[in-house]
Amino acid sequence: MARIVLSDELAKLNEEVAEMGKLAREAIEKAIRAIVNEEFALKDEVKKLDDAIYHLDLKIEKHCIDLIALHSPVAGDLRTISTSLKMITDLNRIGRYARDIAEVIDFLEGQKYFKRLISIPHMATLVIRMVDDAVESFIKRDLEKARNLFLRDDEVDALYESIFREVLTYMMEDPKKVPMGMRFILIARYLERIADHACNIAERVIYMITGERVDRSKKI
Repeated sequence: MARIVLSDELAKLNEEVAEMGKLAREAIEKAIRAIVNEEFALKDEVKKLDDAIYHLDLKIEKHCIDLIALHSPVAGDLRTISTSLKMITDLNRIGRYARDIAEVIDFLEGQKYFKRLISIPHMATLVIRMVDDAVESFIKRDLEKARNLFLRDDEVDALYESIFREVLTYMMEDPKKVPMGMRFILIARYLERIADHACNIAERVIYMITGERVDRSKKI
């Protein structure tokens, strides 16, 4: 009976983490839409999503602690709970970065962009897919999907460097473009950090499934 109760609680925990991942994804999407399509009213929606993610973080943390205290899980079950605890920290940070992106609107609103934004939405698409797959690798216990994220992070890093160099060129040609250019670089930097958090989740999922720690200095 105790085992059935714990299994049901772990299934509920899965659902809660999946919901948090869904909210994080939505926050990134709306933040980027707000910037790229100049839908600046979305800023408030991103803030609300970040707040919801934060409160869900607290709820899941309590759930995890209760599971440990009441059920004394061991082995794989304990790894699942500890992975959930660490994952929600990454998802909370992802929500915060989405909010940081949206807050760039305070500077951009009412100004004409000096270039069409192409690379940033492309980078955002890659990053959102990484977040989706990171969460799905946890929900479905998909080791291959988790391992694949590290290679995709290299692509995001390369794109960030490309955006940085391109925008820097604009700023060097015209100092008046520096304030806006710095904001574009900031957005790309936030996206790059979100990808890093997706990889953190993948690292934790690999540990949860295999019991082995990942050496990120080596190719996976």
